Amino acid sequence: MTTTETLPKNFLVRRPSMDDARDVYELISACDIAEYGSPDLTEEELRSEWSSPTLNIETDVWIVLSPENQVVGYAEVGHREHTRIFIFTRVHPDYRNQGIGSYLLRLSEARALQHIPEAPPDARVTLNHWTSSLNEEAQQVLEQEGFTRIRTHWRMEIDMEQAPPAPEWPEGVTVRVFVAGQDDRIVFEMVDEAFRDHWGHLPGNFEEWQHRTVKRESFDPTLWFLAFDGDKIAGGSLCAYYMDTAWVDTLAVLRPWRRKGLGMALLLHSFGEFYRRGTRTVCLGVDSQNLTGAVRLYLRAGMHVAREHHTYIKELRAGKELSTQSIE
Repeated sequence: MTTTETLPKNFLVRRPSMDDARDVYELISACDIAEYGSPDLTEEELRSEWSSPTLNIETDVWIVLSPENQVVGYAEVGHREHTRIFIFTRVHPDYRNQGIGSYLLRLSEARALQHIPEAPPDARVTLNHWTSSLNEEAQQVLEQEGFTRIRTHWRMEIDMEQAPPAPEWPEGVTVRVFVAGQDDRIVFEMVDEAFRDHWGHLPGNFEEWQHRTVKRESFDPTLWFLAFDGDKIAGGSLCAYYMDTAWVDTLAVLRPWRRKGLGMALLLHSFGEFYRRGTRTVCLGVDSQNLTGAVRLYLRAGMHVAREHHTYIKELRAGKELSTQSIE
């Protein structure tokens, strides 16, 4: 396999503009189709990503152009607290094994190193990349560039031949849908608190969260279900449609209400609403080694593993790990 610090002859790298969104979307779609047979991203989602308040496409994104001026490579860098640096790279299936993937990883790592002075002085800084379990070429490139596979995430699905069972709510718990402009902050704080018990968690950014969720053009507040115990929020199931596919985007239950059946009730309530709308398949994403036991919940609810992604990590600076690694 070719590993190079430069691109193949007559290939160019540059920053994208919004005018390139369609071409980048087509590149990412080609990669998804090669792996799974269908796109997994909309152009709207890509444009939303590029306009995120925490991403600057002038410093954090690159595209690679072939001699025919086709977009054949893509790289994006993001971060949490300047300590967990996330990179996303894609190479068109017809242009793999030419060193483009290695080039983009090194370009991204150079950008990631610029975050280190902004990180807390004693904090561990890592570079993180995920890839499909089906993309062996990408896995090999990551390992050649010094990355180690540390985690596996699953896309789980349920295919409903009949309406799911009615949820059984814990005593005193009621459920209602999200009210825009009223519930933004409490839902963000609930999710952030609940996910402190998930591996790799670092505090979220409210403005970024709003941008990715409630400010999306396709946001549907009637698919966000909030559970309350009296006037206290206990959890929620935040659902959406992406590419006409139904997703339980976030299922969160705060510690005082765990192991009381609330997670299952929220999940069944979500399945039931999707079923009522004529949708029979529902998806969600989960860490296969989830610290809170979510995988067991999803299996009990009748879900199965449909896709698998691997997370790779490369340490850029040793130090104190600030993200969640385990729970008591």
